[in-house]
Amino acid sequence: MKIAVTYENGNVFQHFGHTEQFKVYTVEDGAVTGAEILGSGGSGHGALAALLAGQDIDVLICGGIGGGAQAALAEQGIELCAGASGSADAAVEAYLRGELVNTGANCDHHGGGHSCGEHSCGEHACGSEKKGKNTGKTVRTHYRGTFNDGTQFDSSYDRGEPLEFVCGAGMMISGYDAAVADMEVGEKRSVHLTPAEAYGEKDPNAIFTVEIAMLPGAEELNAGEKVYLQDAAGRPFPVTVTAKDAQNITFDANHEMAGKELNFTIELVEVL
Repeated sequence: MKIAVTYENGNVFQHFGHTEQFKVYTVEDGAVTGAEILGSGGSGHGALAALLAGQDIDVLICGGIGGGAQAALAEQGIELCAGASGSADAAVEAYLRGELVNTGANCDHHGGGHSCGEHSCGEHACGSEKKGKNTGKTVRTHYRGTFNDGTQFDSSYDRGEPLEFVCGAGMMISGYDAAVADMEVGEKRSVHLTPAEAYGEKDPNAIFTVEIAMLPGAEELNAGEKVYLQDAAGRPFPVTVTAKDAQNITFDANHEMAGKELNFTIELVEVL
Protein backbone atom coordinates (compact mmCIF):
# COMPACT_ATOMS: atom_id res chain seq x y z
CA MET A 1 0.00 0.00 0.00
CA LYS A 2 1.12 3.56 -0.72
CA ILE A 3 -0.19 6.64 1.11
CA ALA A 4 0.50 10.14 -0.21
CA VAL A 5 0.23 13.24 1.99
CA THR A 6 0.21 16.84 0.78
CA TYR A 7 3.43 18.01 2.39
CA GLU A 8 5.24 21.14 3.54
CA ASN A 9 7.92 21.41 6.23
CA GLY A 10 6.87 18.21 7.98
CA ASN A 11 3.18 19.09 8.09
CA VAL A 12 0.07 18.33 6.05
CA PHE A 13 -0.18 21.09 3.44
CA GLN A 14 -3.67 22.53 3.51
CA HIS A 15 -4.49 23.16 -0.16
CA PHE A 16 -4.42 20.08 -2.39
CA GLY A 17 -4.55 21.99 -5.68
CA HIS A 18 -1.53 24.12 -4.76
CA THR A 19 0.70 21.55 -3.09
CA GLU A 20 4.25 21.53 -4.42
CA GLN A 21 5.14 18.13 -3.04
CA PHE A 22 3.80 14.96 -1.49
CA LYS A 23 5.33 12.68 1.08
CA VAL A 24 4.73 9.13 -0.07
CA TYR A 25 4.68 6.36 2.54
CA THR A 26 5.06 2.67 1.76
CA VAL A 27 3.03 0.52 4.15
CA GLU A 28 3.36 -3.22 4.69
CA ASP A 29 1.40 -5.26 7.23
CA GLY A 30 -0.06 -2.08 8.72
CA ALA A 31 3.28 -0.39 9.36
CA VAL A 32 5.28 2.27 7.50
CA THR A 33 8.39 0.72 5.93
CA GLY A 34 9.65 3.69 3.95
CA ALA A 35 8.94 7.23 2.77
CA GLU A 36 10.08 9.60 0.05
CA ILE A 37 9.31 13.11 -1.20
CA LEU A 38 7.54 13.45 -4.56
CA GLY A 39 7.41 16.78 -6.40
CA SER A 40 3.98 17.66 -7.76
CA GLY A 41 5.30 18.38 -11.26
CA GLY A 42 1.99 19.81 -12.46
CA SER A 43 -0.88 22.15 -11.66
CA GLY A 44 -4.59 21.62 -11.21
CA HIS A 45 -6.37 18.78 -9.49
CA GLY A 46 -6.58 16.66 -12.64
CA ALA A 47 -2.82 16.70 -13.16
CA LEU A 48 -2.18 15.95 -9.49
CA ALA A 49 -4.64 13.04 -9.45
CA ALA A 50 -2.98 11.59 -12.56
CA LEU A 51 0.46 12.03 -10.97
CA LEU A 52 -0.61 10.11 -7.87
CA ALA A 53 -2.21 7.38 -9.95
CA GLY A 54 1.03 7.03 -11.89
CA GLN A 55 2.84 6.42 -8.61
CA ASP A 56 0.35 3.68 -7.64
CA ILE A 57 -0.96 5.71 -4.70
CA ASP A 58 -3.82 4.01 -2.84
CA VAL A 59 -4.72 6.75 -0.33
CA LEU A 60 -4.38 10.55 -0.30
CA ILE A 61 -4.31 12.42 3.00
CA CYS A 62 -4.68 16.20 2.73
CA GLY A 63 -6.11 19.32 4.35
CA GLY A 64 -8.48 21.31 2.15
CA ILE A 65 -9.82 19.91 -1.12
CA GLY A 66 -12.66 20.82 -3.47
CA GLY A 67 -15.33 18.71 -5.10
CA GLY A 68 -13.62 18.69 -8.50
CA ALA A 69 -10.40 17.34 -7.04
CA GLN A 70 -12.34 14.74 -5.06
CA ALA A 71 -14.01 13.57 -8.28
CA ALA A 72 -10.65 13.41 -10.09
CA LEU A 73 -9.20 11.25 -7.34
CA ALA A 74 -12.25 8.99 -7.37
CA GLU A 75 -11.82 8.50 -11.12
CA GLN A 76 -8.28 7.32 -10.47
CA GLY A 77 -9.44 4.94 -7.74
CA ILE A 78 -7.60 6.82 -4.98
CA GLU A 79 -9.15 6.83 -1.51
CA LEU A 80 -9.43 10.32 0.03
CA CYS A 81 -8.92 11.38 3.63
CA ALA A 82 -9.34 15.16 3.80
CA GLY A 83 -9.33 17.59 6.71
CA ALA A 84 -6.02 16.45 8.23
CA SER A 85 -3.59 18.93 9.78
CA GLY A 86 -0.38 19.01 11.79
CA SER A 87 2.39 16.44 11.40
CA ALA A 88 2.22 14.37 8.19
CA ASP A 89 3.80 11.39 9.93
CA ALA A 90 1.22 11.58 12.73
CA ALA A 91 -1.62 11.76 10.22
CA VAL A 92 -0.47 8.56 8.54
CA GLU A 93 -0.14 6.77 11.87
CA ALA A 94 -3.66 7.93 12.80
CA TYR A 95 -4.96 6.56 9.49
CA LEU A 96 -3.32 3.20 10.11
CA ARG A 97 -4.86 3.08 13.61
CA GLY A 98 -8.30 3.82 12.15
CA GLU A 99 -8.48 7.18 13.93
CA LEU A 100 -8.16 9.65 11.06
CA VAL A 101 -11.18 11.89 10.51
CA ASN A 102 -12.27 12.53 6.91
CA THR A 103 -14.25 15.66 6.01
CA GLY A 104 -14.63 14.83 2.32
CA ALA A 105 -14.69 17.82 -0.07
CA ASN A 106 -14.21 20.74 2.29
CA CYS A 107 -13.06 23.72 0.20
CA ASP A 108 -15.85 26.02 -0.95
CA HIS A 109 -14.05 28.52 -3.16
CA HIS A 110 -17.16 30.70 -3.35
CA GLY A 111 -17.83 30.86 0.35
CA GLY A 112 -14.46 30.81 2.10
CA GLY A 113 -15.50 28.31 4.77
CA HIS A 114 -15.38 24.55 5.02
CA SER A 115 -17.97 21.91 5.58
CA CYS A 116 -17.93 18.24 6.41
CA GLY A 117 -19.06 15.80 3.72
CA GLU A 118 -20.58 12.37 4.20
CA HIS A 119 -17.46 10.43 3.24
CA SER A 120 -15.21 8.05 5.12
CA CYS A 121 -11.65 6.80 4.86
CA GLY A 122 -12.25 3.12 4.22
CA GLU A 123 -13.49 1.93 7.58
CA HIS A 124 -12.58 5.21 9.28
CA ALA A 125 -15.42 7.33 10.61
CA CYS A 126 -16.14 10.81 9.37
CA GLY A 127 -16.13 13.55 11.96
CA SER A 128 -16.86 17.26 11.91
CA GLU A 129 -14.11 19.73 11.16
CA LYS A 130 -13.20 21.72 14.24
CA LYS A 131 -14.32 25.32 13.70
CA GLY A 132 -14.72 28.56 15.61
CA LYS A 133 -16.52 31.83 15.00
CA ASN A 134 -13.38 33.35 13.43
CA THR A 135 -12.78 30.48 11.01
CA GLY A 136 -12.79 31.69 7.41
CA LYS A 137 -12.39 35.33 8.47
CA THR A 138 -9.40 37.60 8.00
CA VAL A 139 -7.93 38.38 11.41
CA ARG A 140 -5.08 40.48 12.75
CA THR A 141 -3.11 39.27 15.76
CA HIS A 142 -0.13 40.32 17.81
CA TYR A 143 1.99 37.55 19.27
CA ARG A 144 5.14 36.73 21.16
CA GLY A 145 6.74 33.32 20.63
CA THR A 146 9.13 31.64 23.08
CA PHE A 147 10.83 28.29 23.59
CA ASN A 148 10.32 26.35 26.81
CA ASP A 149 13.39 27.96 28.39
CA GLY A 150 11.84 31.40 27.91
CA THR A 151 14.00 32.44 24.96
CA GLN A 152 12.03 34.57 22.52
CA PHE A 153 12.24 33.50 18.87
CA ASP A 154 9.79 35.96 17.32
CA SER A 155 7.47 38.84 18.18
CA SER A 156 5.08 40.95 16.12
CA TYR A 157 5.11 43.49 18.96
CA ASP A 158 8.81 44.13 18.29
CA ARG A 159 8.05 44.75 14.61
CA GLY A 160 5.14 47.03 15.48
CA GLU A 161 2.80 45.38 12.97
CA PRO A 162 0.08 42.77 13.68
CA LEU A 163 0.09 39.53 11.71
CA GLU A 164 -2.82 39.29 9.24
CA PHE A 165 -4.14 35.94 7.94
CA VAL A 166 -7.30 34.01 7.16
CA CYS A 167 -8.14 31.90 10.20
CA GLY A 168 -8.53 28.21 9.43
CA ALA A 169 -7.19 28.47 5.87
CA GLY A 170 -3.93 26.67 6.60
CA MET A 171 -1.86 29.85 6.45
CA MET A 172 -0.70 29.34 10.05
CA ILE A 173 0.51 26.37 12.05
CA SER A 174 -2.47 24.38 13.28
CA GLY A 175 -2.11 25.17 16.99
CA TYR A 176 -2.02 28.92 16.38
CA ASP A 177 -5.05 28.68 14.09
CA ALA A 178 -6.98 26.67 16.67
CA ALA A 179 -6.22 29.18 19.44
CA VAL A 180 -7.43 32.16 17.40
CA ALA A 181 -10.56 30.44 16.06
CA ASP A 182 -12.73 31.25 19.09
CA MET A 183 -11.00 34.31 20.56
CA GLU A 184 -12.70 37.65 21.20
CA VAL A 185 -11.26 40.92 19.86
CA GLY A 186 -9.01 42.34 22.57
CA GLU A 187 -8.53 38.95 24.24
CA LYS A 188 -5.03 37.69 25.07
CA ARG A 189 -4.32 33.98 25.29
CA SER A 190 -1.23 31.91 26.12
CA VAL A 191 -0.85 28.52 24.43
CA HIS A 192 1.72 25.73 24.53
CA LEU A 193 2.11 23.83 21.25
CA THR A 194 3.53 20.37 20.75
CA PRO A 195 5.58 19.73 17.56
CA ALA A 196 2.47 18.14 15.99
CA GLU A 197 0.60 21.42 16.55
CA ALA A 198 3.50 23.52 15.28
CA TYR A 199 6.05 22.53 12.62
CA GLY A 200 5.92 18.76 13.04
CA GLU A 201 8.58 16.31 14.13
CA LYS A 202 11.94 16.21 12.38
CA ASP A 203 11.73 14.03 9.28
CA PRO A 204 14.88 11.90 8.86
CA ASN A 205 14.08 11.52 5.17
CA ALA A 206 14.51 15.28 4.74
CA ILE A 207 18.21 14.94 5.61
CA PHE A 208 20.25 13.89 2.59
CA THR A 209 23.84 13.72 1.36
CA VAL A 210 25.11 14.43 -2.13
CA GLU A 211 28.52 14.37 -3.77
CA ILE A 212 30.07 17.83 -3.90
CA ALA A 213 31.12 17.21 -7.48
CA MET A 214 27.46 16.78 -8.46
CA LEU A 215 26.42 20.16 -7.07
CA PRO A 216 28.16 23.20 -8.55
CA GLY A 217 29.01 25.75 -5.87
CA ALA A 218 28.81 23.23 -3.02
CA GLU A 219 32.54 23.45 -2.49
CA GLU A 220 32.04 27.03 -1.23
CA LEU A 221 29.45 26.08 1.40
CA ASN A 222 30.10 25.48 5.10
CA ALA A 223 28.20 23.75 7.89
CA GLY A 224 25.48 25.96 9.34
CA GLU A 225 24.83 27.93 6.16
CA LYS A 226 21.28 28.21 4.85
CA VAL A 227 20.83 28.00 1.08
CA TYR A 228 18.23 27.12 -1.52
CA LEU A 229 18.32 24.03 -3.72
CA GLN A 230 16.00 23.12 -6.59
CA ASP A 231 13.76 20.08 -6.83
CA ALA A 232 13.19 18.03 -9.99
CA ALA A 233 10.62 20.57 -11.22
CA GLY A 234 13.00 23.51 -10.74
CA ARG A 235 11.27 24.88 -7.63
CA PRO A 236 13.56 26.28 -4.91
CA PHE A 237 13.40 24.95 -1.36
CA PRO A 238 15.42 25.99 1.71
CA VAL A 239 18.02 23.71 3.33
CA THR A 240 20.71 23.98 5.99
CA VAL A 241 24.19 22.54 5.54
CA THR A 242 24.75 20.16 8.44
CA ALA A 243 28.02 18.43 7.48
CA LYS A 244 30.71 18.47 4.82
CA ASP A 245 33.87 16.56 4.04
CA ALA A 246 36.18 16.37 1.04
CA GLN A 247 33.71 14.37 -1.08
CA ASN A 248 30.19 14.86 0.32
CA ILE A 249 27.89 17.51 1.72
CA THR A 250 24.81 16.90 3.87
CA PHE A 251 21.68 19.06 3.85
CA ASP A 252 18.69 19.25 6.18
CA ALA A 253 15.41 20.35 4.54
CA ASN A 254 13.44 20.22 7.80
CA HIS A 255 11.94 23.48 9.02
CA GLU A 256 14.25 25.01 11.62
CA MET A 257 11.42 24.76 14.18
CA ALA A 258 10.66 21.09 13.45
CA GLY A 259 10.60 18.93 16.56
CA LYS A 260 10.32 21.89 18.94
CA GLU A 261 7.66 22.76 21.48
CA LEU A 262 6.58 26.38 21.15
CA ASN A 263 4.80 28.87 23.38
CA PHE A 264 2.75 31.82 22.13
CA THR A 265 1.08 34.74 23.81
CA ILE A 266 -1.57 35.81 21.29
CA GLU A 267 -3.68 38.97 21.21
CA LEU A 268 -6.60 39.18 18.78
CA VAL A 269 -6.43 42.76 17.52
CA GLU A 270 -9.11 42.81 14.84
CA VAL A 271 -11.49 40.65 12.81
CA LEU A 272 -11.99 42.11 9.34
